Amino acid sequence: MSINLIFRIAAVGILVSVMGQILKHAGREEQAFLVSLSGLILVLLWVIPYILELFRSIQELFSL
Repeated sequence: MSINLIFRIAAVGILVSVMGQILKHAGREEQAFLVSLSGLILVLLWVIPYILELFRSIQELFSL
C-alpha cells in the first residue's frame, strides 16, 4: 500500500465532509447522504484489491 492511497482517502474524506455540511445547511439532506455514500463506495473500490491481497497472503501463509 502506498502513501498516495492514504492521501487520496484523506482528500475524499475532507471533500465529502465539506460538501455534506454545505448540503445539510442548504436543506438538502438527501443529496448530502448520496455524497457520503458515493465517497464511501469510491474508497471501498480503492481498498478492496488490498484486502484481497491480504486474504491471499494469509491463505498462502497457512496453506489453506
